[in-house]
Amino acid sequence: MNPDVGTPQKTNFTASDGVSLEAEYVIPESASAIAVLSHPHPLYGGDMHNNVVHALFEALPKASVATFRYNFRGVQNSGGSHGEGKLEILDCQAAFSHAAGLVPSVPVFSVGYSFGADVSLSADTSALAGWVGIASPLALLAPGDMKANSDARPALLLVPKNDQYRSFEEAQEIVSDWTAATVQQLDTGDHFLFGETQQVSELVSSFIADCIATK
Repeated sequence: MNPDVGTPQKTNFTASDGVSLEAEYVIPESASAIAVLSHPHPLYGGDMHNNVVHALFEALPKASVATFRYNFRGVQNSGGSHGEGKLEILDCQAAFSHAAGLVPSVPVFSVGYSFGADVSLSADTSALAGWVGIASPLALLAPGDMKANSDARPALLLVPKNDQYRSFEEAQEIVSDWTAATVQQLDTGDHFLFGETQQVSELVSSFIADCIATK
């Protein structure tokens, strides 16, 4: 990591039901936003050091976007136990609030991958400026109940070209009546995005920059 983007710092925060969660963050100089990164399914090995989350954690600060990643309940040093996605919404909302307090003057963006995408698209806080769902299954939680469904703030869904769990066409159909959602197909890659994290990081960075520019 370049020295001018800041050194990763560890922290803990608490969900509204009292569960303590572990996190790490990087705040570059002159941060224009902070992105909260939500990881894939805990029961299938997902944690905050997942390849996609880690790539975003390192890449976004180089574009002046602070990053905040955390482990859902029951993962590594976070307390509690797996909550089938519903309790993880509390984790995500607490992460939004904690991240907002780290850099109070900038907007917060939610960036979730896979399970973390479904959870984070369902979560909200007043500081949130928009959502990004990467390879969102749109099935682990009901899409109709997701906060990003009926909200005027922008949501971007990135769908890998060869995603095994949700095709681009299916994602388009599911979110066709969402208020402010855009679905974009990645040029390559399957659901796990090995070797494809650079294009994801670039698209997330561009989305955040565009949102800031149009505010």
